[in-house]
Amino acid sequence: MLSLLQIKNFALVDRLTLEFGQGLNVLTGETGAGKSIILDAIDVVLGGKVNNRLIRQGTQHASLEATFDGNERVLQWLQEQEIDPLDDGTVVCLRELSLTGETVRSRSRINGVLVNLQLMGQFRNLLVEITAQGQTVQLMDATRQRELLDLYGGTAILKQRKLVESAYENCKKAEKTLEKRKKSEQERLQRLDLLEYQLKELDEAQLSDPNELEQLEQERDRLSHVVELQKLSYETYQLLYQNDNGEPAIADRLGEAEMLLTDMTEYDKEIEPLLEMVQSALTQVVEAGKEINGYGDRLEADPQRLTEVEERINLIKRICRKYGPDLADAISLYEKLRAELEELNDSEQSIEKLEKEYNLAYENLVKTCQDLTLLRQKAATKLEKQLVKELKPLAMDKVIFVCQITPCPPSMNGSDKVVFYFSPNPGEKIQPLSRTASGGEMSRFLLALKACFAKSEKSSSTLIFDEIDAGVSGKVAQAIAEKLHNLSETYQVLCVTHQPLVAAMAENHFRVEKQIIEELSQLQNEENGQLSLPELRTVVRVKALENIQNRREELAQLTGGHSSEDAMEFATSLLVKAESYRLGKPSI
Repeated sequence: MLSLLQIKNFALVDRLTLEFGQGLNVLTGETGAGKSIILDAIDVVLGGKVNNRLIRQGTQHASLEATFDGNERVLQWLQEQEIDPLDDGTVVCLRELSLTGETVRSRSRINGVLVNLQLMGQFRNLLVEITAQGQTVQLMDATRQRELLDLYGGTAILKQRKLVESAYENCKKAEKTLEKRKKSEQERLQRLDLLEYQLKELDEAQLSDPNELEQLEQERDRLSHVVELQKLSYETYQLLYQNDNGEPAIADRLGEAEMLLTDMTEYDKEIEPLLEMVQSALTQVVEAGKEINGYGDRLEADPQRLTEVEERINLIKRICRKYGPDLADAISLYEKLRAELEELNDSEQSIEKLEKEYNLAYENLVKTCQDLTLLRQKAATKLEKQLVKELKPLAMDKVIFVCQITPCPPSMNGSDKVVFYFSPNPGEKIQPLSRTASGGEMSRFLLALKACFAKSEKSSSTLIFDEIDAGVSGKVAQAIAEKLHNLSETYQVLCVTHQPLVAAMAENHFRVEKQIIEELSQLQNEENGQLSLPELRTVVRVKALENIQNRREELAQLTGGHSSEDAMEFATSLLVKAESYRLGKPSI
């Protein structure tokens, strides 16, 4: 419920504070008094479009603030958006406008938290439903029309929608799993191809010893220097064991030393350890000489083996560049690739099984959507009859209304597109409501629709009607007044009206009028600087009619344009009759 509206520098309003109450609130006044400005302010504060004409002339800033009493749906939405409610449970919507040149900028806040217009638009749907002439409203939207039909259908449709939502989620989950599996299958096959190629290359390399490269390089060096090694080994042999040049070899010299030390031990036993050392050295030199001689004899050139070794070295180095950096790393990677290949081959899931699961989920979704369609069709037939019945007393007794349901792809909302078709006058082809109804017709249509929903839609939203009674009088105006009152028992209703019958039914009555006031304006003077001079300005004023006499006078003005005795008596009778209707008493 809208409890408080504060306006500053908006259109013809300089400053204005309005406190609305429960039930039916009406705004009355002369044509052009500015009643629609109040409705425009509510629209703009909740995210409506703005232009530079909405900021009061002579100012660059405007602000609009609306305070609503919260309810369960509102508080839940605030919690979802992580916006803290106020201590008293109210919600404050603020929009600030600023003018720079011809450009209007705005900022919106909910309970002090900055929000974008899209978010404010979502919140607006929980708070108010505005039906104003020349203005696009929620009811024009096919999505909203489907929601209204579902709401009208009651518990059965709402339960079925839950089943549809669950079936849709399951179907999307199965579809996502299938698509992921197909994608992973593609990736798996690509990975298998790569692994098989890499393993084939590594298998052909026959890698096992991480030291193989070092050993091969040693063998290559030996094979590449056979002649030099043979020469050096022979020279070493000559030096150690047998010298062909006639000079004693090292073994000969050590033999001589052994003989001398042996003679010395006959006189001094302490020489024996030295003797043993020389004898050991002699033995090792002789053995080394024989070994080097054998080594030299075994050496022989092998060009074919040298070629094989060099090719093997090149292969291993290429493998290391691709899979290394060293041979041990390449061998380790080979083992990992083999394990991964085995895992990929063993973890294959059946795409056919997942496709079957998806098809079953889709079939279930289609079935639940079909059941929902049947329920909607029944509700649509009932709504068509009741709505036409509600419209007849509102000067629309020849109206044709069709709630058309056409198929669309299954979604979480079912497989139906719901569009309200409407023909207000005989002989006119029915067309979508959004292209047919005028502002006044739309207001009465929504009034009748809300009358159909009075028992099924339990929300605390505020319904706003702009001149719903335009062009009607007598019984029709009385019927409108009674329907507005009946709606006000479920909703808060704000209504701009010129009908005394409607105004008399209100619990809260406001008179809107224009006044001319003197306002100081700032002028620049070359000699005296800035001057403040009086200027006549037109402003909108709103007065709450809180006593019976003020209401009589306003109703008399609406009736006859003046407060004559007859008009005052008629106004009194309207108030008495309205009070009797509200209390359930017979009309007088």
